[in-house]
Amino acid sequence: MSERQRNDTAQAAAATQRLDKWLWFVRVVKTRTLAAGLVVAGKVRVNRVKTDKPAHALRPGDVVTVSVGPKVRVLRVVAPGERRGSPELARQLYEELTPAPVATKPLAPAAFVGGLVRPAGSGRPTKRDRRQIDRMRNNED
Repeated sequence: MSERQRNDTAQAAAATQRLDKWLWFVRVVKTRTLAAGLVVAGKVRVNRVKTDKPAHALRPGDVVTVSVGPKVRVLRVVAPGERRGSPELARQLYEELTPAPVATKPLAPAAFVGGLVRPAGSGRPTKRDRRQIDRMRNNED
């Protein structure tokens, strides 16, 4: 192998990084073990292709789609990381492509149940509330 081929191989290796390591560097997850677990669980796609190998090689320009809990994040790889640093340094390693959340119609601030107005999030009706609802239903008949 010539010197030039060795340099080209070294540069190509330096331009790639393991998927689990990159996810950890950009602070998608707290630990590298959790990053590997996401990949193995099938929650990560690279360039729209599902991958199950934490050692998948990422290159600048690749698009990574990660499903973490209820959130789905779409990130474009800008550069491989050298270490896990501050959030400001992590933001330099990717470009956020996640679309803005769709505005939904807000829920009503109070629920109207059988003539009884109850504040949203107040839990289950009490025994007194249930009796009032029953009285309202019996009067409708």
